[in-house]
Amino acid sequence: MPESIFRYFPSLSALQTEKFAALREIYGEWNKQINVISRKDPDNFYVHHVLHSLSVAKVISFIPDTRILDVGTGGGFPGIPLAIMFPESEFSLLDSVGKKIKVVNAVVNTLDLKNVRTVRKRVEEEKGLYDFIVSRAVSDFPAFVSMTAKNISRDGRNSLKNGIIYLKGGIPDNELAPFREKLILWHIKDFFREPFFETKKIIYLPV
Repeated sequence: MPESIFRYFPSLSALQTEKFAALREIYGEWNKQINVISRKDPDNFYVHHVLHSLSVAKVISFIPDTRILDVGTGGGFPGIPLAIMFPESEFSLLDSVGKKIKVVNAVVNTLDLKNVRTVRKRVEEEKGLYDFIVSRAVSDFPAFVSMTAKNISRDGRNSLKNGIIYLKGGIPDNELAPFREKLILWHIKDFFREPFFETKKIIYLPV
């Protein structure tokens, strides 16, 4: 089990620990065939991908049966680490690129993640309703909101109101200006001390 994960989440179960520990080898094998994560920094896999995804778990603990849509999931981030962290919540991982969904399906099957389904389509075509939309910066924030707001259910039960949880690095003020009165912003460096997170942020916009 990588120290970078256990340091910040010491209460993981044995099964969660086992699944997190298996991720690097699974992605390493698939990445030889289909490049879904950078091949330049395999040593940083857990910090740059897994821990970054898990920053969401520092601002909300999804209750059972919460429905989460990961838009532009790529290789499965942040969806797969969050699905391991919250096994009683339901995750839909959406991407329009077939080879990326192929890798995600393989990871899901290898880890036997019963709470994950994959969706190959553009988010504009997605009709389902979810409690939360999560994503690692697939576009500028206003464009993302306009594409995904239609998919957020109004009936919330979690500690945060239903909405968008967006992971992004340095973000221009003008991107957030239209939402200033509603959004909440967290600096990930306040949760994790690795230098990688110095400019990383969590942006939360309730519906």
